[in-house]
Amino acid sequence: MQTGFVHLQRMAEDPNKKRLTFQGERTRWITPVTLNDLLELRTNFPKAPLIMGNTTVGRWSLHILCSTLLFSGVTIGAGYSLAQLNDALRFIVSEQPKEKTKTYHALLKHLRTLAGAQIRNMATLGGHVVSRPNFSDLNPILAAGNATINLISKEGKRQIPLNGPFLEGSPEASLRSEEVVLSIYIPYSTQWHFVSGLRLAQRQENAFAIVNAGMSVKFADGTNTIKDIQMFYGSVGLTVVSASFCNKIITQISWQWDDHMLSDACRWVLDEILIQPDAKGGMVEYRRALLVSLLFKFYLKVRRGLNKMDPHKFPDIPETFMSALEDFPIETPQGIQMFQCVDPYQPPQDPVGHPVMHQSAIKHTTGEAIFADDIPPIDQELFLAVVTSTRAHAKIISIDTSEALEIPGVVDVITAEDVPGDNNHNGEILYARHEVTSAFLQVICVGQIICTVAADTYAHAKEAAKKVKIAYEDIEPRIITIEQALEHNSFLAVERKIEQGNVEYAFKHVDQIIQGEVHVEGQEHFYMETQTILAIPKTEDKEMVLHLGTQFPTHVQEFVAAALNVPRSRIACHMKRAGGAFGGKVTKPSLLGAVSAVAANKTGHPIRFILERGDDMLITAGRHPLLGKYKVGFMNNGEIKAVDVEYYINGGCTPDESDLVMQFIVLKSENAYSIPNFRCRGRPCKTNLPSNTAFRGFGFPQGTVVVEAYIAAVASRCDLLPEEVKEINMYKRTSKTAYKQTFNPEPLRRCWKECLEKSSFYARKHAAAEFNKKNYWKKRGLAVVPMKFTIGIPVAFYNQAAALVHIYLDGSVLLAHGGCEMGQGLHTKMIQVASRELNIPQSYIHLSETSTITVPNAIFTAGSMGDRHQWKGRAGWDVACYPSGLSSPGPHTLGTRLVGKMPFFSFSLLTSLLSGYQTHMDWEKEEGDPYPYFVYGASCSEVEVDCLTGAHKVKSDVCTHHLHSVNTNMDVLSIEGAFIQGMGLYTTEELKYSLEGVLYSRSPDNYKIPTVTEIPEEFYVTLVRSRNPIAIYSSKGLGEAGMFLGSSVLLAIYDAVTAARRDRGLSKTFPMSSPATPELIRMACVDQFTDMIPRDDPSTFSPWSIRVS
Repeated sequence: MQTGFVHLQRMAEDPNKKRLTFQGERTRWITPVTLNDLLELRTNFPKAPLIMGNTTVGRWSLHILCSTLLFSGVTIGAGYSLAQLNDALRFIVSEQPKEKTKTYHALLKHLRTLAGAQIRNMATLGGHVVSRPNFSDLNPILAAGNATINLISKEGKRQIPLNGPFLEGSPEASLRSEEVVLSIYIPYSTQWHFVSGLRLAQRQENAFAIVNAGMSVKFADGTNTIKDIQMFYGSVGLTVVSASFCNKIITQISWQWDDHMLSDACRWVLDEILIQPDAKGGMVEYRRALLVSLLFKFYLKVRRGLNKMDPHKFPDIPETFMSALEDFPIETPQGIQMFQCVDPYQPPQDPVGHPVMHQSAIKHTTGEAIFADDIPPIDQELFLAVVTSTRAHAKIISIDTSEALEIPGVVDVITAEDVPGDNNHNGEILYARHEVTSAFLQVICVGQIICTVAADTYAHAKEAAKKVKIAYEDIEPRIITIEQALEHNSFLAVERKIEQGNVEYAFKHVDQIIQGEVHVEGQEHFYMETQTILAIPKTEDKEMVLHLGTQFPTHVQEFVAAALNVPRSRIACHMKRAGGAFGGKVTKPSLLGAVSAVAANKTGHPIRFILERGDDMLITAGRHPLLGKYKVGFMNNGEIKAVDVEYYINGGCTPDESDLVMQFIVLKSENAYSIPNFRCRGRPCKTNLPSNTAFRGFGFPQGTVVVEAYIAAVASRCDLLPEEVKEINMYKRTSKTAYKQTFNPEPLRRCWKECLEKSSFYARKHAAAEFNKKNYWKKRGLAVVPMKFTIGIPVAFYNQAAALVHIYLDGSVLLAHGGCEMGQGLHTKMIQVASRELNIPQSYIHLSETSTITVPNAIFTAGSMGDRHQWKGRAGWDVACYPSGLSSPGPHTLGTRLVGKMPFFSFSLLTSLLSGYQTHMDWEKEEGDPYPYFVYGASCSEVEVDCLTGAHKVKSDVCTHHLHSVNTNMDVLSIEGAFIQGMGLYTTEELKYSLEGVLYSRSPDNYKIPTVTEIPEEFYVTLVRSRNPIAIYSSKGLGEAGMFLGSSVLLAIYDAVTAARRDRGLSKTFPMSSPATPELIRMACVDQFTDMIPRDDPSTFSPWSIRVS
């Protein structure tokens, strides 16, 4: 039995309250109400943790909830939340002289970015201090500021210094088991005492530091002679680490604060703080570089501070170094959305083109929107937990479920043997299965489902899943990366190829040829709602009903029917809404829905299957990592004559959508550029990773980075701006693509021109060059990218869709269609279209859900093809109503006119089928009309990078060719959201795998999507108008296209890094890879600090993580 203490502030404030005890199944919770009560409990239960903020659980207690100003410093109650600490410190620094509050200023700077507001409101100072996390942002500063911890127990009070031995966990410097933390004493700083906090994280907020530091130095009064120096580093070891040896040497020698001291200090720090080459978290060389880069920043700040105190005695730092002192500010983003207003002659009741609010927006914000997991419990329902493989490629020697079945509440364990139908439908495996040549079950990736456990609660199911014992025998080869797949000739599909001109001949007649390769890593969907399925077996006719969040109910229906070996007509899939999808709910819900249905079929109970975030990230995978290899022939004026590109993507262990993704990559591989001699080949690789799948942009965001990389390389060789090379090679007149589809690039040229003008590109480019001349440690870069993006699928039947309209006697309308609402506003647009076509108010029209019962055989909602579903709102009325003489009913008259006619006409149920765009692609001839239309756009981004840390800040302008918008609000938000998600792909979002194929990035702790602090400081979006006769009301799908426009941030980063390398006399060209994380940026900005770090022989260790592209 475990015991824990809960400190409730309200109870502490009421002396009449008595101790309460809460008894759980395994844990007892006690709420003390006085300090003496707490101390007594501490004595009786010395190992029990105390919970206050509940952001982490520690062994030692905290209590006091006040702060006290003393003559020599301030005492902060250990029970203060970090938000209260922030308020208290702000008050103190406003009341005290600046020279006394240097430690408090350093703490305030880190409190701004430590975790997020929710955590800061709950986490306590005492809990943070005594839990001693190795990544702590506050403890290094408190230690550098000579803070003290005040303790109390039944034996009395005592103090311990918050110093290196305490932070490193020395038993002599730690709390005793019966002690309680009362408060933290933080002394004032003095005039000749400097204290600073420094940190670098993957993003500014809600991210653990990659490396952080607290540093202080005391000088003999009036001099720069060091009396004492302290340096503490976090995230470089198992604990916060003190550079005590370095500190001791510098203090004993009484060094002066100069460049000679800095050089030796950097060398001593690197010698003393050893980060092993296989250290957890990886980024070893980067973290070593940060050790000395942060020390250098502190050195500059102190020199600057000394100069301000006595400019004649202490020389200032060089002017070009000044910007290194400034952290990037966190400011509220500013933006403008520019689009053409609705035609003033449009009838006022017509909602099309207006920025109508999302129909579920209010319900989303209040929590009233119902998702699959919000469906109330069903009688006798069971919960499902998964048991997944821990090996990438292995035989299963045995599965022991005996202990799992003994857990209370466990009903059954389901395996491949319990699948009545197909366990391997279309190459996708539900449960680990027997291979044809083996008597054993085999697993082919870490995260493959081996079995599931059904129990009365999820807690019981999860506990039982942990008790399942599996014995493995590894199988070779284990293929994790694209390079390994190429070595073993391991592929999922045939090669796709397009070619025009005579590539080999052209290479012989150009001025220059360059070759290179580009790596683009994968991306996690990170939708808000993880995969969720509720499967309900019916008592007759082998029917099964599923409620789930999906982009493709028909696909779920197909897989469930195949797994249960029943006709599809027995399977009903209901989809109210999904909490985000981004492509991750096209195929994966089918697999998981079938797993759920098999469990429901075997147990006879409803099954609720909800993946935790970690399991979701592990099992469902995401965007395909890509390796691109290019060979480019060009003239000295920048004109490209020949290109030969090869693409390989990491498809994972089963086909999923990898072949279709590769088709898209190949077909879109030229982007906006007209290359007379062009060849592109691509092939998806089969590896022992979970199968990657559809993701917003469907390969285009990865593949086109390769195009922009060779454009930049050509520009560098020709000593031209990349934008000049883009202009030279961009499509200029009606032309045919490399696969012989005709298009008019006029809208592309207009977007390009407007983006350059609205962003004031050339003026900003000149300003950035001037900034770079004056700043050595910070650099600015700009980039503009054009985009020619195709909408649709190269297979005609994928472009079809249908709608169903119910018209009731009161004039109200129930509309159903095959599209899925995932937050993108499809239902809202459908209502706008139907409102116009029926000429009735939007309030008369209701959309309930998407279901295989109402609209059968519907195609997926993906690829910005929601407009094909919008057609149904119009077509349903056109097909069924016009023959009956009921066309164009006025507002409020539809029901009245129907009442008299209903007994004589059968049109209360209206259906419509859109056969779709007649697209096709002949891969043998390498030509076709695979796409119905194009979307054009351009984006400009300006980036400022910190060359010492790799941090960066963004400003962006986006121009997208949109024609006529059904809902400008939804369309602009789609562009902005796609741009930010693309920016995440290219910068902060990094998936890390072990050599054995284990995904490390399984939570928000170690996978960082952009937050509000990463949104461009200035973000302008313009919709450029023209006509599109193919789509309804000349609208265009925009949800996918904006992903690639985020690459302007990546290219701007490379432009800034190039400027830094130029200053250092380095080559302007260097390998372009994605994501451009702080690590990549910092290590590309080579300088004296990166040169001094120790390097390890790769043959002597196994790295903690590898790239899989």
